[in-house]
Amino acid sequence: MKNVILGIALAALVTPAVAQDFPERPIQAIVPYSAGGSTDLSLRIFADTFERLYEGAEFVVRNQPGGGGSIGTSAALNARPDGYTLGSGAQGPLAILPHLGGTDYTIDDVAFVGLFARSLQVLVACKDAPFSDFGSFIEYAKGTPPQIGNSGAGGANHVSAQAFADAAGIEIENVPYNGSSDARTACVGGHIDAMVASPAEALEQSEAGNMTPIFVMEPERIDLFPDTPTAVENGIDFTWSSWKGIIAPKGIPEENLQFLRDAVEAVANDEEFVANMTDMGEFVVYEDAETFAARARKDSQMAEKVLKDLGMYGQNK
Repeated sequence: MKNVILGIALAALVTPAVAQDFPERPIQAIVPYSAGGSTDLSLRIFADTFERLYEGAEFVVRNQPGGGGSIGTSAALNARPDGYTLGSGAQGPLAILPHLGGTDYTIDDVAFVGLFARSLQVLVACKDAPFSDFGSFIEYAKGTPPQIGNSGAGGANHVSAQAFADAAGIEIENVPYNGSSDARTACVGGHIDAMVASPAEALEQSEAGNMTPIFVMEPERIDLFPDTPTAVENGIDFTWSSWKGIIAPKGIPEENLQFLRDAVEAVANDEEFVANMTDMGEFVVYEDAETFAARARKDSQMAEKVLKDLGMYGQNK
């Protein structure tokens, strides 16, 4: 009798794996940006890792750029809900663009699968800026709004800089540029006071004497800048980072969706994946669907408030 019970128990344990017939054909993930960017490269590393971990399965990356990421994101969210067409869950298309208007989706249309990386952000003082640390930056801003460059009006860096200013109770002058490289050039040339940069970018330019890290937009200090504080430790409840995850249309069969969620966790915890992503300057961190959704909704709410305050809400309708 004991052997029978043991056999039933073992069968129950292996049944999900045996019964799993998904995926039966290639899974594709739509990247809403052109090939060669950090989101595209990250998804390709993800795809390679997925295929290595799930022998015989195929994971294809398809680029569908346009509309600041909204076209590819729309294609993913309006795909057949069978689990074979996914999307790259990026902050701009999900948390910001719907508030500007012109998208045929909102964050409520998203089935979150999992988050596997975040791109950290650092506010830096530019060359010859009238401040050099967090305290002097805040003190300067109390008298004169500092000029803070961004990669485009209504973009993530614009939103994050303004959201921080609101949280800190200071005024800033947002200066939009046609992309992050133009903003960086202006910063290095001393034409603006500050900008939001990636840690790798901030490290390279700070070592060259062109930028000075003011604070990192994380809850805690980061290894790359152990002497650079956070806003949180200075009494300002503000964090921000862009993120990379996997999303899907709603309505996918639960067993297929669970497979995909487990797969994101497996990939994000794979040592080779972590090493490859870290070499590219990405901060690998796994968040399950619920945590990922909470992060996305928090950023969406923050962006909505900022864009309304700036008079930009719904401007693309």
